[in-house]
Amino acid sequence: MAVDQINNVIVHWTEGEINSFIKVWLSAYISLFYCYFAGKILTGGISRLTCFLPVVCLFLLLPLQLHSMHLGGITAFFLAWLANFKLLMFAFNTGPLANPSISFPRFLAVACLPIKLIQQNTRKKTEENETSTPNNGHRSVKNYAMKGLLLALIVKTHSFEEYIHPIIILVIYCFHIYFALEIILAIAAAMARGFLGAELEPQFNEPYLSTSLQDFWGRRWNLMVSRILRPSVYLPVLHWSTGIMGRQWAPLLAVMSTFIVSGLMHELIFFYLGRVKPTWEITWFFLLHGVCLNVEIVVKKVVNGRWQFPRLVGTVLTAGFVMVTGFWLFFPQLLRCGGDQRGLAELSAVGAFVKDVARAVGFAVNSRV
Repeated sequence: MAVDQINNVIVHWTEGEINSFIKVWLSAYISLFYCYFAGKILTGGISRLTCFLPVVCLFLLLPLQLHSMHLGGITAFFLAWLANFKLLMFAFNTGPLANPSISFPRFLAVACLPIKLIQQNTRKKTEENETSTPNNGHRSVKNYAMKGLLLALIVKTHSFEEYIHPIIILVIYCFHIYFALEIILAIAAAMARGFLGAELEPQFNEPYLSTSLQDFWGRRWNLMVSRILRPSVYLPVLHWSTGIMGRQWAPLLAVMSTFIVSGLMHELIFFYLGRVKPTWEITWFFLLHGVCLNVEIVVKKVVNGRWQFPRLVGTVLTAGFVMVTGFWLFFPQLLRCGGDQRGLAELSAVGAFVKDVARAVGFAVNSRV
């Protein structure tokens, strides 16, 4: 009877969304299997790109099979954005998948997870620089456990939103998104580390300590996206525009192009989450940050290190600017589609499922005793 109870709980949970999630990722793995061997046969260029384009289109369609905020959002980010950008770079023999000696398990993990393997020569250099750069972005288990506890407390506070000022709620959402993203990406990286037995580059580097927009976007926030956008957008635009605009102005166009692409990809992710017509507020958020980052770069060149904000002032101004612009342009679209309530409902469902499984297992153990 106890075993039947456990089975009923598991069957109930795996119906619907979980089944769709499994089918989506099986389709992705089969597609990447095809890309891996196609890459072995075809040389980089138009022929390989033509071969990959059906997979790229498939990866844009697969997230539409999912409707939950967490499973759908993670799948959209991993497949529609990261995997597609990596495949497009691989088509032209660049990017993290272009290593000719990469094994299929590593190809699979690097293609569909937000990770980047540290090469042997890079690892040596990193170890040599550890004394001069004490914070390399890797976090301890204790650090993640603390953030997990804070995330649990934040989720609990959502039950009392009617008693909290709306601005405070938006601040809570900021930390909710940061902690949730870091923990999810850390779990993905840990799974890949256990599967591959390799060191992985970090995903976040305490973004709340950023002293400037350049520091926030380039060195601290969602580093996997920065590593993808740099070779796929920034460097090609920089190379193309240098001959037209010169070395002084070309980086500004490259930065702006990177933020435009990032804004459009975020619009796509938000469409997967809400299935509502884009309002383009997310794109304006990234356009604004791209313009402000360019202004910051120009000012730094003019000042040339002769003056700068104290670290604490820079951190407060950066965090304040990111939060205020997020309240203005980023969160409204998320709240408009009910993403906050849907996300909390899903977390409650997961919690209830875990409790049901624990109760069923406890009942089975007691029955045997």
